[in-house]
Amino acid sequence: MKTLTVHTLLPDLQLKAKKLESVFQEMGSVLVAFSGGIDSTLVLKLACETLGNQAIAVVAVSPTFPQEELEDVQKISKEIGAKLITAHTNQLEIDSFVRNDASRCYHCKTDLYGLLDPIKNETGIRIVVDGTNIDDLGDDRPGIQAARAHGVRSPLVEAGLTKSDVRNLAQHLRLSNWDKPAAACLSSRIPRGLVITELNLRRVEKAETILKQEGFRLVRVRDHEGIARIEVGREEVEHFFDVARRQRITQSLKALGFRWITLDLEGYQVGGGN
Repeated sequence: MKTLTVHTLLPDLQLKAKKLESVFQEMGSVLVAFSGGIDSTLVLKLACETLGNQAIAVVAVSPTFPQEELEDVQKISKEIGAKLITAHTNQLEIDSFVRNDASRCYHCKTDLYGLLDPIKNETGIRIVVDGTNIDDLGDDRPGIQAARAHGVRSPLVEAGLTKSDVRNLAQHLRLSNWDKPAAACLSSRIPRGLVITELNLRRVEKAETILKQEGFRLVRVRDHEGIARIEVGREEVEHFFDVARRQRITQSLKALGFRWITLDLEGYQVGGGN
């Protein structure tokens, strides 16, 4: 890898980095399912370092993908120097997705990976890779099942990288988003069993933008039929003790149509919308 001096890394991470390089060399060319998060960013960066222009980023744009994340995708792919292809879809037209049961992510990812077929034909690249890491395998992830059904590979898993490894390697490579908080599609803000609509997707997107403008980094606003349940990083909960900030947030979220505004005192939890 041209920019990765592995001898400056801890021995275990050195081995994993070299394994990751060999995985990409074996693949020869890849389409990277790119979300702008740190996992897929690391995959894209090292794929480009290993394969050059035989590594192409693909982002799927839909009503569930925040505008802020799309801007990150465009910015980071430019920083890396990767070619970026944008594919458009609308999961709100898929009944099995909209009803928002436990298989929601499976239907979402099935739709997204289906978008890649014409891109495969256009580029001649048959292998699709994602940013799944070892730690993700312990969660309830129907989307991973959809990925496997479509033959999508996970280089970080194949090389044995955990989330901590990803962040350490990304920091070593000076990736601008190495410490970016975890992100997820907007549909995860709608608790299972509640129908997903354009209205509630846009409402939570705007609500989370308001909280970020107030200085919060890790933010989820869960829409419980008009009740906003706010989750922030556990170390950020205390910021709500500021009366003026709390009043601004309350007024702004009520202006979006939320009737009641609540704060989850446990802070952000993975899968909190489930």
